Amino acid sequence: MRAAAAIVSLAVGAAFAVATSACDEGGSESSNPQYGDCEVSGRHGEFHLTPRTAGALTVKTTLPAPGWWNGSTPASVKSGYEYCMAANIAYRSGLDRLKVENAPFPDVVSGKTKNFDLALAQITITPERSKVAEFSPPYLDSTLGVLIRDGEKIDEDNLRDVRIGVAEGTTGEEFVKNRLKPAKPVTAFANDPEMVTALEEGRIDAVVHDTTILLAYPQKREGRVRIVGQYRTDQGYGALYPKGSPNKDELDRIIKQLIDDGTLAKLSVVYLGAAFGQDPDKIPYFTVDTGS
Repeated sequence: MRAAAAIVSLAVGAAFAVATSACDEGGSESSNPQYGDCEVSGRHGEFHLTPRTAGALTVKTTLPAPGWWNGSTPASVKSGYEYCMAANIAYRSGLDRLKVENAPFPDVVSGKTKNFDLALAQITITPERSKVAEFSPPYLDSTLGVLIRDGEKIDEDNLRDVRIGVAEGTTGEEFVKNRLKPAKPVTAFANDPEMVTALEEGRIDAVVHDTTILLAYPQKREGRVRIVGQYRTDQGYGALYPKGSPNKDELDRIIKQLIDDGTLAKLSVVYLGAAFGQDPDKIPYFTVDTGS
């Protein structure tokens, strides 16, 4: 797990050779397309895709996702880690705009959504999901955090005995039901804000969800909730492509370039580090007693 300044990114430590203007490697101005508030870098049109929509990169995501996609609707999103990651992919592919489409997370990871180029929605790469979709190389490490109301005494010893909320269709839901195996029914929520509100209102006692997502909530909710621990998963986030995508190899090369040249490390600092407000390395690691 990385510090907040370079949050859990596989891009940490890569050379920070990122140009902050939309110029090609020779320094000449490109056509300078605009992608919201994102700064783009690299060489415009260096890679070549066969997009679903001519001139556009069609990206599926699940909103809201503050820090990752800053906006409540596809039309209102102008910044965020994954939005600007998509912007850089589009720019380096010579595509002059992003076509953002909102979809339920379970539909995205189960292969039910169609007609898109890639999905970026903090999607953990798993063998089950790889049966119905293609994945990029991992671009971000992930753990599962435990969020509780401030003042409550919940830890790894008694977590199984409380009411747990999870995000529907996520690896967190699978982890809680199959590995943690709590004594009380698990409640699955369609979106993160609804889940955290249920925690604040006392309808559930704890949330188990991606640490990189939960870290923003103690600041947003003015200390009414706090993260008490996290579970290692040895997994990472990847871009999801439709099964058999003709663009997989080219998209993989672009994402690897974004990691290697430091672009994703920069986006992590700008859009995730400022939102977290605490060092994830300081959060205790919980373990699961498999003998129980």
